[in-house]
Amino acid sequence: MLNFTTIKAVLFDMDGVLYRGSHVLAGVHELLTFLTAHGVGYACITNNASMTPGQYEEKLAAMGVAIPAERVVTSAIATARYLRATYPDGARVFIVGMRGLREALLTDGHFVEDDVLPELVVQGADFLLTYETLRKATLFIRGGAAYIATNPDRTFPAEEGLIPGAGAIMAALVAATDTTPLVIGKPAPTMFRIAAAMLSVDPAQTLVIGDRLDTDIAGASAAGMASALVLTGVSQRAEAEAGTLRPTAIYADLPALLADWRART
Repeated sequence: MLNFTTIKAVLFDMDGVLYRGSHVLAGVHELLTFLTAHGVGYACITNNASMTPGQYEEKLAAMGVAIPAERVVTSAIATARYLRATYPDGARVFIVGMRGLREALLTDGHFVEDDVLPELVVQGADFLLTYETLRKATLFIRGGAAYIATNPDRTFPAEEGLIPGAGAIMAALVAATDTTPLVIGKPAPTMFRIAAAMLSVDPAQTLVIGDRLDTDIAGASAAGMASALVLTGVSQRAEAEAGTLRPTAIYADLPALLADWRART
């Protein structure tokens, strides 16, 4: 059972929690209004490293949801924050990824893009991936460059169906290099902790609301956070109740979660 009196911030998964496809889900506006009124901070966390926070702000706005870019933490943003705190200014990086990852790493000049002798290979999803990029990344990693992956998602939900995601590219590089990368995104705890720090709260004061046991709930558990599974996306109640990985609470949807929160505070 959730102890709502200890919750100072909420981390939302997005697809399956706030929206499905291009349609906002029930209870989103009411819950965001409730959190704001009660001084509870919130942010969105997503493994998708292909889009920028600004693009997410626009996508949400098109559905009538006003969440500013600074409250959207992609695995690219989390990766960039982690690496800036770990590597010095001027560190050389080879990027396997798209606009979301490139902007997160290169906008402020902390990292220098290098396709000759990089210190880091940072890899996310790349929908225009070439063999040449894989070849270079493999040689750099085998030559001693640190290998960091934004997320391990093997597939990506495109309009036409599931297509290869960052995890599929990661699988190719792991096979070619015999090197396991440092993974920043879900279900690793790093992104959850970075998002909590951005909201100036402790993990123990943070509630994660997600629709997937293997990413949202697993990551919350690893980060020491409470979790609520909503049954509006991937994982369902029977799976959650039968498995060893248990959320703190299960709700049919956001309206049910909000009703419980109001009733017990």
